[in-house]
Amino acid sequence: MKMKMKKFIAPMLSLTLLMPGIAGAASAQQTPMTTMKASVNTPAADLRANLDHLLSEHFALAVTAMAKAYDGAKDADAAYKALDQNALDMQPAIASLYGDAGAKEFERIFRAHNKYTDDLVKATKVGNQAGIKQAQDHINGFVDEFSTFLNTATEGKLPKAAAKEALKVHEDLVQKVFDEYVAGDYSDAYKAYREGFKEMFDVSKALSTAITTQMPEKFENTKADTKAADLRSALNHLASEHFALSALQMQEEYDGRTAASNALVTAEAGNTADFKAAIASIYGNDGANAFEKIWVTNHVNAQSDYVKAVKNNDAAARAAVEKRIDGFTTEFAAFLDSATAGNLPKAAGQEALTTHEEQVQKVLDQYAAGNYDASYTTNREGFKVMFGVGQALGNAIVTQNNDKFQEPMTPAPTPTPAPDMTTVWMKLNSKMLKINDKTTNMDTTPVLWKNTTYIPLRFLSEGIGATVKWDKKAQEVTVMAGDDTLVFWVNNKVMEVNGMKKNVGSTVFVNKDGRTQVPLRFIAELLNWDVKWAQKDGSITLTKSM
Repeated sequence: MKMKMKKFIAPMLSLTLLMPGIAGAASAQQTPMTTMKASVNTPAADLRANLDHLLSEHFALAVTAMAKAYDGAKDADAAYKALDQNALDMQPAIASLYGDAGAKEFERIFRAHNKYTDDLVKATKVGNQAGIKQAQDHINGFVDEFSTFLNTATEGKLPKAAAKEALKVHEDLVQKVFDEYVAGDYSDAYKAYREGFKEMFDVSKALSTAITTQMPEKFENTKADTKAADLRSALNHLASEHFALSALQMQEEYDGRTAASNALVTAEAGNTADFKAAIASIYGNDGANAFEKIWVTNHVNAQSDYVKAVKNNDAAARAAVEKRIDGFTTEFAAFLDSATAGNLPKAAGQEALTTHEEQVQKVLDQYAAGNYDASYTTNREGFKVMFGVGQALGNAIVTQNNDKFQEPMTPAPTPTPAPDMTTVWMKLNSKMLKINDKTTNMDTTPVLWKNTTYIPLRFLSEGIGATVKWDKKAQEVTVMAGDDTLVFWVNNKVMEVNGMKKNVGSTVFVNKDGRTQVPLRFIAELLNWDVKWAQKDGSITLTKSM
């Protein structure tokens, strides 16, 4: 499927990623350029990696849950529960950025769309065309509603149109995987699976970039779209896709679903080829060939032998394949230690690889025992571990080749203080008001309501020298600020500026203290105030040259 959202596409590793930039380049004004030490371990890169994890896991679990439900598989309920828990696990991250109200709204929208896909499966299974259409209508409604949520939450840093397009691509790919699966075309189903899985990393890059642009101080002015962050994300993608495909393929082989298992083996081969290309871009063809030999022989190929041993309850065969896998962890850890010049030590690499192998095996063991809830819990734990692998390997590569990942930057000019600057400070749920060096108490507080910050109009207006008039009968507030006259009406989104109607965007209301509350962002921008919002403590700082 053609994807238009090209500006958000995270590039895979390529040779150019590791080529030096034009060092010492100068601008037209000959501004000296400097570089900062590159790192995969920045607050912005961490945010992007967390979104990589949760969004890609959502996709993997969504298509698995749909396939299991359609087949009437014994683990269908466990798969759906894992999918639902993934949505719940996103809440803390959303709350840390947009508060509890934002997290609850996110949960309402996101969990409902999981239910819509489940409804789609059930309707498809019985040929209920009306049910299929209703589920698809609900899914389309989700795309519109969630893109609006993202636009509002990021204050337009992720525009609704871009978010909507990305979400539509996501839903189309989920639908494509399901349709091909239902048709029995497993090869095309898992090609679409890989495409849809990769797309989630594009979405996480777009969303993390929007959030860090919106809240630079919260992320220590680091960026989510650096070359180092791109590398970490690319490794996250390859490692987690490997785990997801492996766990699913082993289940299908155990259940004797040969066609689906073979299609997944082909998908795994594609993942291996992409991994090999990434290694080649960093360590050349010899390094890539060495990687492939180690990776495939006693790792990927060993999966099938492990499944056979479990299925046949053959302890000797199982011990033999486990010995091969132990050899892989030793050999591959040594390869990574050597390739990264010791920046990923053999002991650390072997520990991570052993954990990975144990989790892959445990997923199948629990599945074979019919302990499906436990199997999906282990599956989710194992999937998450792969993002630690991406971080560790990415850190080793960036440390080893730091100059290749450094970002040129121009020192920001020292700002010249504006004369006669007025500063107004308020805080959510606090009655304190500071205007320059003067502190007073209001008889009401700013509040967050429906994801919009509201401030008491009278105190802001009078604090900056404006005149406020209240017409109780007309429920009308008039503010005269210099040459401007503003008129607001309670319970109305429309106001008037010098005789011209404008849409406020959110309803003006009177709170329990009898004070008119207006949307902060609208009134401040209307009066040309600069607004700074501190997410950590809910403080609001407005500045303007008077």
